[in-house]
Amino acid sequence: MSGIYIHIPFCKQACHYCDFHFSTSMKKKEEMVLAIAKEIQMRKSEFKNEIVETIYFGGGTPSVLTSAEINFLIAEVYKYYSVSDNPEITLEANPDDLSSERIIELSKSKINRLSIGIQSFFEDDLQLMNRAHNSAEARKCLEVATQYFDNISLDLIYGIPDSSQNGEQAQQMSNEKWKQNIETALSFGIPHISSYALTVEPKTALNKLIQTGKIAAPKDDVAQEHFAILIEMLEANDFIHYELSNFGKSTYFSRNNSAYWLGKKYIGIGPSAHSYDGVSRSWNVSNNALYLKSIQEGKIPNEIEILSVMDRYNEYVMTGLRTIWGVSLDRIESEFGSGYLEYLNNQSRKFLDDDLLFIENGILKPTKKGKFLTDGIASDLFIVN
Repeated sequence: MSGIYIHIPFCKQACHYCDFHFSTSMKKKEEMVLAIAKEIQMRKSEFKNEIVETIYFGGGTPSVLTSAEINFLIAEVYKYYSVSDNPEITLEANPDDLSSERIIELSKSKINRLSIGIQSFFEDDLQLMNRAHNSAEARKCLEVATQYFDNISLDLIYGIPDSSQNGEQAQQMSNEKWKQNIETALSFGIPHISSYALTVEPKTALNKLIQTGKIAAPKDDVAQEHFAILIEMLEANDFIHYELSNFGKSTYFSRNNSAYWLGKKYIGIGPSAHSYDGVSRSWNVSNNALYLKSIQEGKIPNEIEILSVMDRYNEYVMTGLRTIWGVSLDRIESEFGSGYLEYLNNQSRKFLDDDLLFIENGILKPTKKGKFLTDGIASDLFIVN
């Protein structure tokens, strides 16, 4: 099983919290689509013996592409690669791009999964984050999308500072408001929810707003409470918490993302896209002009890193702890050696004692208490030179 990720580096406007690679100028959009198509063709030899199970349009905002452009890029994948009979083909989309006409149009294409960037159903949250859509558009697009697509995921953000109230004490999203966001999402019968704590990345507008005192910084304790509420409410509604930020009904896990976490091969196409082939990682240049120039010259504008045994161990620990599949102690020994297993056992002892990790059938996993702290725990289990 392998996947193709296609990065569409355009957005209508910049969300205050986002540090992904994109441009708000659409001037080179058509040129970019042709360059992405050319890269799809140029890299076909990397998947000579692979069956493509997933095609994922991420970004940026892939829904800024026309349906014709999306169909063209899917056709290019089919032309140069062996695609399975039942692939998962996902389009990330924003509510403001999903008019009823557009949803109907997409339902007639090979796209069979929508990942919709809702983030919040509250107007003040959307304004604070500088989202391009409003609350009414969020609800309307879900009403229509659920009529035409069975496989839909939506994104929600928790731990958002509350701009609608004054004073430091009041400036965090209340638990009640967060519960309403989850209830609204559940009311549409969506089978998959991805949810993230609002994080403050350097060089973002959000970071500047916090530094200048215009809004309060997100608080870890509030985010931790929201995370606990999220798990409780979604599990009560038959969602499986299969990855730290992802919840799906039993047959609706993201096949694309699960492949990443399970260490499957994937090719990343487009500016800033990452690829992995089991032994090395590569990433394309995060610059639209340099990407276009390079592809036009017939060169892949990427850097490659060969992963050491230590890198692969660290990566497996990180992804394993984030998922319901956990970290197999047998696999650690067989793939990396007894020295690695001994190190992991020693490093994890304190977390086992503190009820943050547990071992079940030879699999190391975070406890309920440990889930929110997973990334920090994993970094303590890494081997660092």
